[in-house]
Amino acid sequence: MEFGKLLTQLRREKGVLQKDVANQLNVTVATISNYEKGVHLPDLNTLIMLADYFDVSTDYLLQRTDYKSSINMLNHQLSADYTISDMLNTMVELDAHNTQSLLDYCELLTLRNSINRVK
Repeated sequence: MEFGKLLTQLRREKGVLQKDVANQLNVTVATISNYEKGVHLPDLNTLIMLADYFDVSTDYLLQRTDYKSSINMLNHQLSADYTISDMLNTMVELDAHNTQSLLDYCELLTLRNSINRVK
């Protein structure tokens, strides 16, 4: 998907107009329109502001990942010692056996969580 189409999709999902995005970024509506049409691409600072506004990562905007959550989510503290980002980094270093064990455990926790919601 082109950057402009992705930007249009995010704007519509958020239920805002080009005018709203333009006001937030302190640019003209024509600038946002040009981004969405693929006429121009935002500079680095504007890209960061767009990511913050839509609460997605810049990598998502650049279509380097399908992971939509923002950097704030990755920096979310799970405990005193671990953020979500720390957990992801730990997970990618596991060998195949431990990766499968982790996936099995995640499936078990998901099942337990769904049962607890029913109660």
